[in-house]
Amino acid sequence: MDGDLQDHNKLPELKLDAKQAQGFLTFFKKLPNDTKAVRFFDRRDYFTAHGENASFIANTYYHTTTVLKQIGNGPDAISSVSVSKNMFETIVRDLLLERTDHSLELYEGSGSNWRLMKRGTPGNLNSFEDILFAKNDMQDSPVIVAILPTFRDTGCTIGLGYVDLAKRVLGITEFLDDNHFTNVESALVSLWCKECVLPIEITKSPECKPLYDVMSKCSVMVTERKKAEFKGRDLTQDLGRLIKGSNEPVRDLVSAFEFAPMALGVLLSYTELLSDENNYGNYTISQYNLDSYMRLDSAAMRALNVMESKTDANKNFSLFGLMNRTCTAGMGRRLLHTWLKQPLLDVEEINTRLDLVQAFVEDTALRQDLRQHLKRIHDIERMMRIIEKQKASLLHIVKLYQSSIRFPYIKSAMEQYDGQFASLIKERYMDRFNYLTNDDHLNKFIGLVEVSVDLDQLENGEYMISPGYDSHLSDLKNEQESLEQKIHDLHQQTAEDLDLPIDKALKMDKGTQFGHVFRITKKEEPKVRKKLNTHFIILETRKDGVKFTNTKLKKLGDQYQKVLEEYKSCQKELVARVVKTAATFSEVFDDVAKLLSELDVLLSFADLAASSPTPYTRPDITASDTGDIILEGSRHPCVEAQDWVNFIPNDCKLVRGKSWFQIITGPNMGGKSTFIRQVGVNILMAQVGSFVPCDKATISIRDCIFARVGAGDCQLRGVSTFMQEMLETASILKGATDKSLIIIDELGRGTSTYDGFGLAWAICEHLVEVIKAPTLFATHFHELTALANQDSGQPSGIANYHVSAHIDSSSRKLTMLYKVEAGACDQSFGIHVAEFANFPESVVSLAREKAAELEDFSPLSIVSNDVEQEAGCKRKKPSEPDDMSIGAPRARQFLKDFSELPLDKMDFKQAMQEVKRMRNELKDDASNCKWLQQFL
Repeated sequence: MDGDLQDHNKLPELKLDAKQAQGFLTFFKKLPNDTKAVRFFDRRDYFTAHGENASFIANTYYHTTTVLKQIGNGPDAISSVSVSKNMFETIVRDLLLERTDHSLELYEGSGSNWRLMKRGTPGNLNSFEDILFAKNDMQDSPVIVAILPTFRDTGCTIGLGYVDLAKRVLGITEFLDDNHFTNVESALVSLWCKECVLPIEITKSPECKPLYDVMSKCSVMVTERKKAEFKGRDLTQDLGRLIKGSNEPVRDLVSAFEFAPMALGVLLSYTELLSDENNYGNYTISQYNLDSYMRLDSAAMRALNVMESKTDANKNFSLFGLMNRTCTAGMGRRLLHTWLKQPLLDVEEINTRLDLVQAFVEDTALRQDLRQHLKRIHDIERMMRIIEKQKASLLHIVKLYQSSIRFPYIKSAMEQYDGQFASLIKERYMDRFNYLTNDDHLNKFIGLVEVSVDLDQLENGEYMISPGYDSHLSDLKNEQESLEQKIHDLHQQTAEDLDLPIDKALKMDKGTQFGHVFRITKKEEPKVRKKLNTHFIILETRKDGVKFTNTKLKKLGDQYQKVLEEYKSCQKELVARVVKTAATFSEVFDDVAKLLSELDVLLSFADLAASSPTPYTRPDITASDTGDIILEGSRHPCVEAQDWVNFIPNDCKLVRGKSWFQIITGPNMGGKSTFIRQVGVNILMAQVGSFVPCDKATISIRDCIFARVGAGDCQLRGVSTFMQEMLETASILKGATDKSLIIIDELGRGTSTYDGFGLAWAICEHLVEVIKAPTLFATHFHELTALANQDSGQPSGIANYHVSAHIDSSSRKLTMLYKVEAGACDQSFGIHVAEFANFPESVVSLAREKAAELEDFSPLSIVSNDVEQEAGCKRKKPSEPDDMSIGAPRARQFLKDFSELPLDKMDFKQAMQEVKRMRNELKDDASNCKWLQQFL
């Protein structure tokens, strides 16, 4: 892009006369108003954009408005900007791959006569694939989703349809959802949705405001269509044309749902699938099941750094970047992308993946051999899609051929393996490879290419049909060679007649203007001028010499040109025939691509596990209702991969009934956040089928990972830090089950100390008593550690842990030890961290004084003297012991009532009145309870 920025002053200026300008303005102002559409006009050597689009491009990509010009005069004038071809490609890639707020349109024509030739959106890249992936692999496969929400007394029913245009897959499902649309969010993350079609009528519905918030959180572009377009009346008939195989299963699948068929129906219309006959019989359809994979929402994806981000300092900052060691051209990368969004829940399938990874970890020679062969495999999925669209050339056929002839080497490498998983490798890969590469399948394709393509010409960079493939083509080739020989003989004869050395003085040129001609230099021309004037026709005299011909050469040249055109036409027809034949192998190549992609990803896992400086280990996997989560010597894979880090491993033992809920205290920068995240990352890696960065690991499968970490304001969406914190926590309280994993970091810091502590306490009790999910709760509220010391009948399975730090008694210097140890932290280190940040000494001293005063007089003394001594707390004025047992249930009821308020349907005034009423009721109930009074 930089080169384009530097050269923007050199861009061609759009020059239109008054009539052309008026014609273009007339057309441009008739275009429908679409604030999301960025429209380009193809001017052959460059492109232009106009109006608001021109300003957007000038500000976003050129970072200056000096590139803007005007078309027309007076009030009708519009802005215009010229864009070079390179800059156009840069903008296309940014709009469709990086951003999710614009669609792209490309027009061709002139004057007032322009036609829309291409349209692309973040979910539909088809029209611009040649630009997007000309120089790099297709990174992932975006999906377009359509959602039809229907509100009833029983809740909100979601009808969902989706289409993956790259993989030619359709999906359909229907489910109930809560008022935060947590199931929708999980589906969007799992499918890697980039665009969602919604009914325009729901825009003003307060019930659907959270749905738009979900779209924003997941970076999904919303496209609105009239509800009348959501129709499923002819869906079965339409699908019958698109779907491979019988119509009966399709009819049964569609009839099982009430609203989902309407969502899928609008997608077929929006993507115009039925307008392209190349799509017929090439799609598959399936029911999407939310419970098939571990559910991950956008907060968990961010907290665990699962996917790459523009802000990553290097590729190892994200789990995907770290684990992506794939070798194939794009296929393995895309499958890894999918696997990380869809961790498995089936113990047997997870162990199958782990068995294969173990085989590749233990057999280094096999792993390295297979990876070397995979590096020579082209992007088979993409090649086949281009072939199925009838847009392929011989180049794509040859790439498939070059990949196909590598398969015997891959089979041969696997045949050498005789380890403990030999039978699994045979069943999973060898048997399927043998079937797919037999004489009825890939060997047949290889034979077709070797007969039809002139493979000898590949070294010259030419992709031609072999003359021997077709008798007519062979005759034309022979005639062409015969004419070439006659032209050569005439060249030789003419050189002798003119007494000039052939090629050195008398050259034979071939061009588009004159065809075959003789050429001599101007220096040689005087020597043969007389003969030229009498026996030849002079065509052109220029600095590089004199071009001339005669009747014989002209006749031969015309004959040659005619034969050449016929030969090219015959080649084109035969190429189309070969491409059409190659398309019949699509199912074979689809199956081969799936095998190779899976093999590539598993080899990538093995390479990561084997090449890590500190080895990874195979986790033991148990069902979600049995076993514990034990990670011994666990590490964060992305943090330990940074060059400047000497990572200190820690144990995490989430044991049912003992330490299923862990409260983790300790100083800022002490490693709390890294520790709780690394537990989530280790579990996700294990359920994807990878070894994990631990000395030893036992993992009880989790159906979902919920994460509430960090505090970034979402004020662009009108949501404060604290409100965002509460919304994310509400999603956890409503969506989590005893089979989930919950990670919470610093909950309650976005409001006053007492409010925050009260919320944190009540949420902890709810998680322990009601949800009963394994939880890591990092906090600075040391008083929460008292939860672990409640009498019987109160919450159980709670354990205190802390990240250790050392303070030198003489210098008061704080040293982080980054070890997680049992027990509560005995003090706060905030002031020491301030010293780390080089606060002025006077400020630090005053902070110590005030902290000491507050510790001597604080109503936040909620634990008994015995418990205080055990936890090492310094609070001096406890409430009565019975106060908490009386007040805690009332506090929980208050929080429950508050969480159930329909805030999304209330305006600010109504919400404040309702909260004030609830507060007054709580105040009345707290008159005889000091523990409750502290919160008021």
